[in-house]
Amino acid sequence: MPRKLEQSFHVGLTPDRVVDVAVKLTRESHLASWSIRDLAGRLDVAPSVIYHHVGGKDLLSRSVVERFLQQIRLPPEDLPWQDWFRGALVNVATLATETPGVAKWILMHGPVIATAQPVLEAGLRVLANGGFGDRVNAALAVLLNNTMMSVSLGDDRRQHEDDGPRDHVTMMTDFSQEGASERLQSMRDDFVGAFAAGGAVAREARRAYLALVVETTIAGLESVLRPSA
Repeated sequence: MPRKLEQSFHVGLTPDRVVDVAVKLTRESHLASWSIRDLAGRLDVAPSVIYHHVGGKDLLSRSVVERFLQQIRLPPEDLPWQDWFRGALVNVATLATETPGVAKWILMHGPVIATAQPVLEAGLRVLANGGFGDRVNAALAVLLNNTMMSVSLGDDRRQHEDDGPRDHVTMMTDFSQEGASERLQSMRDDFVGAFAAGGAVAREARRAYLALVVETTIAGLESVLRPSA
């Protein structure tokens, strides 16, 4: 964090405490959903206190993403590249799903945070050892983007639950209308229905879908991009 964030600025309140509450607000809703006023209300201070001593929403969003990145634990690099990325990406996706909005932030801003560099460097080393040659950069981009875009889409849909045409319940209703083919009805019952159910059922559906995205991306890179395949 910047030097000014390392200083206490209010009795009983520290920059780390502010970021703690920002992370909690993000987990309860979405990184884009809360405001400085919301954060100040949780901390029982005026918004000007946070602006003056910590900064605005941009800086706080970056701090929330840093906290997310600090939680990432990577597998041993002596694993085959496929197994390494299965472990790493499922871990990243799970953590990102628990902190809605960080996936979109990373997609929009790129790897601009120093905390992300060890993760990226490890991924590049594993791909180089896996035989990707001069295609390591493209391979890593595909792996990360596919995973984070899937998480981001899920975050956005959860943000708009019970919001007219963008939620899964409405999608289920549309699939049920007269004239829907048996194939669409099957998709409704076997796939969309789990997401619309909410709770533990929806969480498991999201987890399984993210695992499928990771697995198919790995298989695609193996057959299309790896020169030695």
